[in-house]
Amino acid sequence: MAALFTLALVVTAFIAFAPKSAREPAVEQPTVVPSRSLPPAPLVTYYEQVGPPEGSPLQKVEPLTIRVTEQETGTALPQGMTGISLEATDLADPLLSAENASLVELLTEVGGPVLRFGGNAVDRRFFWTSTGEAIPSNYTGDKAHPVRAVGPKDLTRLNKLLEAADARVALTVDLGHYNPERAADMVKNASAILGDRLLSVTVGNEPNGFGTNGVRPGGYTPEDFVKELKAYAKAIHAVAPDVPMAGPGTYSEAWWRPFIAADIPQKKIFTFHNYPLYSCDGSVDPKASPTLANLMSPLMHERGEIYQKAALEAAKEAGLETWLPETGIAACPGSNQTSRTHASALWTADYVLNAAKLGITRIGFHSSLQTCTGGPPMSVLCSGGPYLKPTGEYTAHANFFGLAMVSDLEGGKFLELQSSGGGLVYNYALKNADGSTTVVVVNQNDPKAAAQTEVTLTLPRQPVTGTMAQLTGPSYQAEKETLIDGTDTGPQPVSQRLTFPGFKYGSTEQSIALTAGTVTVLNFSY
Repeated sequence: MAALFTLALVVTAFIAFAPKSAREPAVEQPTVVPSRSLPPAPLVTYYEQVGPPEGSPLQKVEPLTIRVTEQETGTALPQGMTGISLEATDLADPLLSAENASLVELLTEVGGPVLRFGGNAVDRRFFWTSTGEAIPSNYTGDKAHPVRAVGPKDLTRLNKLLEAADARVALTVDLGHYNPERAADMVKNASAILGDRLLSVTVGNEPNGFGTNGVRPGGYTPEDFVKELKAYAKAIHAVAPDVPMAGPGTYSEAWWRPFIAADIPQKKIFTFHNYPLYSCDGSVDPKASPTLANLMSPLMHERGEIYQKAALEAAKEAGLETWLPETGIAACPGSNQTSRTHASALWTADYVLNAAKLGITRIGFHSSLQTCTGGPPMSVLCSGGPYLKPTGEYTAHANFFGLAMVSDLEGGKFLELQSSGGGLVYNYALKNADGSTTVVVVNQNDPKAAAQTEVTLTLPRQPVTGTMAQLTGPSYQAEKETLIDGTDTGPQPVSQRLTFPGFKYGSTEQSIALTAGTVTVLNFSY
């Protein structure tokens, strides 16, 4: 737990003491003469921030100034925006269950996420049957990626998990084995079993790759896709007309507008996939290879923003909502420098916040139910047990905590702000439903080398509370050391958080020194 400390307080008529656990007398908060009448400052307990590692070179960081306005940007961080993407074959996994307490707990910590099922498996190794048919012989897999049949019982089990975690779901149907009627049967059953928790259905996963990855050896064009999409949409609409159609779910811009323009009867949601570090060996673009230097660079933030803006612009022309249901740092197989690191948590938090501020309303980080040992290292979670023998006891990787920090903010509306200085830092402000203001500082400066950043913050009104939560880690490379407020769980509710050190009761001008390699959430009520 983050260490707590209190300051001594001399009160005119009596001495007040801090909670017994602190064993220290508390003191009055620093105040300034307010421009409006405020009640007396209450006693508080201050948050004790983790400092830089001892012996760090402590490179000086330019001071950061942030001025928050009351002007809304027009975008928000929607409830349930943060999500987890899984392979479609994971639907057959009995560990995906409301009886799995560790899984329910993790899903709850990211605030009722959207579980998206798709991935490469859906068009290769996924077989839907509502009648218990045998898997056709032309479906092939291997020990690590088996072919799996999925039926109504699996969807019923999934629905219980969704209810236990207050989660939603987005499904993908098999386009690789062309069969509109089978896909329609799946959506019909899913709609009946999952009800309002079913947000959308997508036809195929990344069809832009079909012509080169063996799914359609004879070649596959956007025109081919739209023709087959229409057949699927017609069959699905006949049995489940209220389920929206999301797509195209591709990583190629050339396929975006053909989907947007496709004449189908369902409501459409525009989706695209993106892995910013796509050059696995660096041969295509050295600055797009999965290294820590590339991950913790301004270009990484800019690269994601440019691609997201392009997607939003394409969807805006047709008035479509935009989702990013499958993403991650890199789609490269195996481990790399960024895998499981604290740096991945810092990137994840900023990536989600920036996407939401731009206007994206759903985002899913591609993951796996496989074991921590040998399983996909980019996953936000993993199971205990030896490789390919999961116990079902799920734990979080570092990037999960980046998700947890952001999901706690869901429901807020972004505010305009001006900022300067701070080095490698990204800042966000949100107006919450209760009128409070949240300021987020994603400090990506190197925690092993950079000194604390002196932050001067100007608020639009006079705060009477100023609380703090913080994600920390000792280095970019650190694994299994990313914490939130000193624990390996999500942040505490705002009402239970401690006051940040130096909070000035009633002052629009606040200051705090923030440790490098942190995500800090400051909440102010007025």
